[in-house]
Amino acid sequence: MIKSNGKTRSYTIALLAILFIFTLSSQAYAQQLQGKVVDKNNPGQPLIGANVVWLGTEKGTATDPFGNFTLSWADAEAPAVVVTYIGYTPDTVLVQGKSQATIGLGQTNGLKEVVVEGEVERHSALTPTQTEIITSRDLEKSACCNLAESFETNASVEVSTTDAVSGAKQIQMLGLDGSYTLLTTDNVPALRGLATPYRLNYLSGTFIESIDIIKGMGSVLNGYESISGQVNVTLRDPAKAERLYLNLYGNSIGRYDANLNLATSLNNKWSTLLMLHTDQLHSRVDRNNDGFMDLSLGSQYNVFNKWKYEHEAWVSEFGFNALREERVGGQMDFDEGKPQAAQAYYGTTSEVDRLSGFNKTSYTFPGKPYQSLGLITSATHHKFNSNYGLRKYDGEQNSANARLIFQSIIGDTRHTYKAGLSYTFEDYSENLTDSIFSRKEYVPGAFGEYIYNNAQNLTVVAGARVDFHNLYGTVFTPRLNVKYDFSPKTIVRVATGRGFRVANPIAENTAALVSSRKFTVLEELQPEEAWNIGGSFTHYFEHAGRLGAFVTDFYHTSFTNQVVADMYSNPGQVLFYNLDGRSYSNSFQAELQYELVKGLDAKAAYKYYDVKTSYQGELLQKPMIPKHRFFVNLGFATPFDKWRADLTTQYFGLMPLAPVSQQTEQQMHTSKRFATVNTQVTRAFKRWEVYLGAENLLNYRQTDPIIGASEPFGSNFDASMVWGPITGRVVYAGLRFRID
Repeated sequence: MIKSNGKTRSYTIALLAILFIFTLSSQAYAQQLQGKVVDKNNPGQPLIGANVVWLGTEKGTATDPFGNFTLSWADAEAPAVVVTYIGYTPDTVLVQGKSQATIGLGQTNGLKEVVVEGEVERHSALTPTQTEIITSRDLEKSACCNLAESFETNASVEVSTTDAVSGAKQIQMLGLDGSYTLLTTDNVPALRGLATPYRLNYLSGTFIESIDIIKGMGSVLNGYESISGQVNVTLRDPAKAERLYLNLYGNSIGRYDANLNLATSLNNKWSTLLMLHTDQLHSRVDRNNDGFMDLSLGSQYNVFNKWKYEHEAWVSEFGFNALREERVGGQMDFDEGKPQAAQAYYGTTSEVDRLSGFNKTSYTFPGKPYQSLGLITSATHHKFNSNYGLRKYDGEQNSANARLIFQSIIGDTRHTYKAGLSYTFEDYSENLTDSIFSRKEYVPGAFGEYIYNNAQNLTVVAGARVDFHNLYGTVFTPRLNVKYDFSPKTIVRVATGRGFRVANPIAENTAALVSSRKFTVLEELQPEEAWNIGGSFTHYFEHAGRLGAFVTDFYHTSFTNQVVADMYSNPGQVLFYNLDGRSYSNSFQAELQYELVKGLDAKAAYKYYDVKTSYQGELLQKPMIPKHRFFVNLGFATPFDKWRADLTTQYFGLMPLAPVSQQTEQQMHTSKRFATVNTQVTRAFKRWEVYLGAENLLNYRQTDPIIGASEPFGSNFDASMVWGPITGRVVYAGLRFRID
């Protein structure tokens, strides 16, 4: 008989305890089935909100924002789950003896896919942020040849012309200028900084798969700049795009666009997509007889090449974009071949060269579909030379950005986190006549985000980032988004957070360059900082067998510092200084969507803006923003989409205007109320589509959009007070051709 001493007995007891605990934990783990639902052809793309139900029961769950799910084996009647997702073929998967499973669904084909696409919810019920989706189907409802024309059937984002000469456009969200909205492509910050004046023209509509409009504070993963929201443009996927897509467009004022996309799969790992775009306008048009061209002339050549690699746990996308654009505006007799000082006619010219590239690479850990590591990098070179009358404005921007993101869970998939590091480099150089502005930014940072999702009715996203700015010190950016589902059809969201950005006052106010106003910087300008708080209420309903949705939201943005562009205090000048007082925006929107009859969808919205800023200590309404706006869109489609028709009407209330000089100070200080109507009809064949449409169908035009047009070099000249259409009615036609 072998005797054991006390130390041996202690080791034995400890070993048995460890084995016992391990057995219990293994049993507990085995009592659950954890997994992930992904796109079968793109394993790196999770399917959010997919239904996973035990076969033969009603007990199941929906996947979280990362495609993950957890089921209890105690609810199972058979060792199989049924997985369904809109736009994908349902599948029944055996999971006997498994504690983890990754399930891939394939997209549906044929007529069913067309029907499903038409029923996509425009307001997402799944995202923790208030997100509105503009689909590829929506993009084809209007003359969509660039990003500026992609929002015509959307109520949340406004697109306005900045002035009556240069042809620049800008977006507005929550009553704030587009510079406060973070614009990203495939969640990579893009088209920012010195690209602001014409950036909406730099992305062709045929490059775009969909657009996500996120109101309020978004994720800290994308940086600290977002204040009013984010517009994320999802570009076409090389692995899913049509092999050939051709879009040709022409309108009644002589503008022509040509677009060609070519996609191919080189093998089961590599695919590529080449997207080509050009637009041309060389006809001088002056319908209001003020001596100025109603639209600037121009030509653009745009090339985008995107690549994708997929193999097991690795997914990588990278792409390159090259753009060349030339623009000419001004008086009808302006000769762009002569220097401005050598002729009596006023004109504007702009030449832009732009190169950019990006890479997104992710690795998903084997056996851990919830855990991944991603690296996102991008670089941009943007250079332009421009003239606004006798003023010369040139600039160059070189940017680089890198983000390393790790994602995993805490315990189970109800608790997810993301953490990472980022680095941003910016090199700006601007020359306005005799003034030179330049700066270099080096900004390393770290961020973290925690997501709680109980897979039933509550999602909480809490994030924060710390950045170390070489010019402005440490920047702390906290953000919080909460989504609560009172029922699957009734959802409430609340969002709050802080935004920080370094303004580019000249690039963001180029409209004032097309005037006699003098640019005066009164002090050293500081970064802009603001807090945004708001929320939304969404209710989906069914009436008379047809679906509808009601969405309302309110957001309040309050600036703790802002670079004020003051055109009130001294007529004939634009004064730039730091905020001294209050500056805020209150935005309210209510929207109703409903299918009136089979095939006829209606969307109506009302928006109210209260946007005020302190100008030299006096709190005034910000110019060029209407307090009231109405929006109505009607869309009709016959079975199988052979015929489609859309009609969009917008009504704009009064807008405050700023005086130009002492002589004009007593003139009209508000705009007029007006409405615009756009319409389009599309006829589809097997591979062809032809469309015919009209913009500004009622032919409404702002009277005398250019103040002092007869003396463009005089003290009263101002082409920046544009509040309505200039060109009048424009009729267009085009065709699309596809080979899948």
